[in-house]
Amino acid sequence: MTNRSELADLLFPQVTIQPEQIAAQNPPRSLPPGAKVTRFAPSPTGFLTVGGLYATMISERMARQSGGVFYVRIEDTDKKREVQGSVEDMIESLQQFGVSIDEGPTLTGGETGSYGPYRQSSRVGIYQAWIKRLLELDLAYPCFCTEEELNEIRERQQAAKENTGYYGKWAVHRNMTLDEVREQLASGRPFVIRLKSPGSPDNRIKYTDLIKGDIEMPENDQDIVLLKSDGVPTYHFAHAIDDHLMGTTHVFRGDEWLSSVPIHLQLFQVLEFRRPEYGHLAPLMKMDGPSKRKFSKRKDRDATAHYYRSQGYPSLAVSEYFMTLINSDYEEWRLANPSEPYTRFAINTDKMNVSGALFDMNKLNDVSKDVISRMSAEEVYTLASEWAKAYDEELSRRLDADKTYALSIFGIGRTPEKPRKDLAKWSDINETIAYYYDDWFESTVHDIPLPAAVDETKAQQIVRDYARLLDLSDDRDVWFGKVKDLAEAHGFAKEMKLFKKNPEAYAGHVGDVAAVLRAVLTGRLQTPDLYDMMQVMGESRVRSRLGRFVE
Repeated sequence: MTNRSELADLLFPQVTIQPEQIAAQNPPRSLPPGAKVTRFAPSPTGFLTVGGLYATMISERMARQSGGVFYVRIEDTDKKREVQGSVEDMIESLQQFGVSIDEGPTLTGGETGSYGPYRQSSRVGIYQAWIKRLLELDLAYPCFCTEEELNEIRERQQAAKENTGYYGKWAVHRNMTLDEVREQLASGRPFVIRLKSPGSPDNRIKYTDLIKGDIEMPENDQDIVLLKSDGVPTYHFAHAIDDHLMGTTHVFRGDEWLSSVPIHLQLFQVLEFRRPEYGHLAPLMKMDGPSKRKFSKRKDRDATAHYYRSQGYPSLAVSEYFMTLINSDYEEWRLANPSEPYTRFAINTDKMNVSGALFDMNKLNDVSKDVISRMSAEEVYTLASEWAKAYDEELSRRLDADKTYALSIFGIGRTPEKPRKDLAKWSDINETIAYYYDDWFESTVHDIPLPAAVDETKAQQIVRDYARLLDLSDDRDVWFGKVKDLAEAHGFAKEMKLFKKNPEAYAGHVGDVAAVLRAVLTGRLQTPDLYDMMQVMGESRVRSRLGRFVE
């Protein structure tokens, strides 16, 4: 076909804007040398996964540490598969877990940034302008094949033991004349626009992946679809246009996209765009019995970012844990820099996991306990209250009822020497602190767990005698001195070393006596410091619970 401009006008008469005009509206970004422009470009077909959060954090960190830009682009061209509320969930999850967005959609339905629209469904005119240009340059063509005809081609290829697809001699509409195109249009046949691939199956491409290193792959020779019959672009074409116009320099994505690299590199070449650098991330893995496997959105309730929000993992804890998965030397850096924010650590793509990092829930809990242990009581109260308003009505009611009392509870054990580490997430709080509240204690605690060395009769004697000694104005040393004297009076060793030296001589040791008091006051044998706990509870509450047990 000789008159390509006539063909382009025939197919897209409504497109009058030129690519140069669009490019002028999206000038190169003014950024310092070396600054990276990265993005999170999800399809709104589901909720943000933990793997998506992990990959997005890498993109955001790479932009931040280079003085660049991180933006969000919604690839919503497949309206049939779109899940209502997924965009809002993604944006809210990113914000909840500390991923700061410079440009993109907002929760209010608007956008921020100068390189939008940031939803592909609002950019169709942009894609069609470039499609029209490719048609004019004889780099694309209309294809009128039906699904049945494509299946027939595939069957013939399989019978001939040739590669399947639409390429070369099998691309039956590649060289249609203008009159043939007019004839097809006149009959009302729908069409797609295909790339006229310059590739050959005999050629191979080489590129250096930011994470996986040097990779060699067959060149793309397929005439892939660029624009579907509804006028909406395919992912391959749209992402190339968008990454160019938005100035994307580095793309971090799952390695399921690795096989598409030949197509994407070819598109950037055909379009004469500077391509971004690609880094392909292996998927996060989890243990399933003795073996490792990928997370499954269908099977694993912990596969979505919302799960970690609903459980109340602090944003900082998730970020800290992800950093240990992103770079193998992060934990060493953290030990050397215990008080520095994690954002001071520079991510190195050379030290990213090539085979797939193992997501260990136990380790996340340990990291989270460390993070919460370093918070002040006020910080714990504020963050826990915010979480409880959304996810735990009972806890929210308790915290709001008496903030001073709650702060006193959270303040126990917040010492740098030996901080308490009984909280891994905000959903642990209700069960952890419930015994401080009389309504829970009176309705729940009926059987007091006693240490093995003490029967109920002896426990009642100990509690009765302790009630006579109780004076919460005592300092810690005086208080513990009374407990030791009480232990000795009931046949228990007042010092642990005495018991260890001659255990047969005693009914138990002072720790058993303290355990009786702890159990009577809380219904538990494991709690934070007994003295601090009693100070917070106050004398009236302590006496009431001691008396309840004796009675």
